[in-house]
Amino acid sequence: MKWYIAKIVYRIICGDGNHTPQFDEQLRLVEANDTFQAFQKARLIGHREQDNFMNENNKPVRWKFLDVTEITEMSNLSDGLEIYSQIKEEPEADMYLGYIKRKANYLQQSSLEQVVYLN
Repeated sequence: MKWYIAKIVYRIICGDGNHTPQFDEQLRLVEANDTFQAFQKARLIGHREQDNFMNENNKPVRWKFLDVTEITEMSNLSDGLEIYSQIKEEPEADMYLGYIKRKANYLQQSSLEQVVYLN
């Protein structure tokens, strides 16, 4: 068996769908014998995890599975292995840098609190 990263894509439809289109792209780890089996397993996950529910405004929300758009074999799993990368262009670099710093500080603080709480 081998490990694969599969990109599963959903469309999010709120209410009557009269809003800016929303899509959720998820990277999932899948164990399979080959790429075809990984693709099929990822599709099953996508179908199985479609969802319909009411949001806080009592409007219907639908997560509709679209398809699997990428399958990448992970040949050598190792500590620090890159599994995802995205290059972003941000018109406001200072705002983006501030966001990154705040998010990292939050993660550091919350993980430290968890370690202290567990000990």
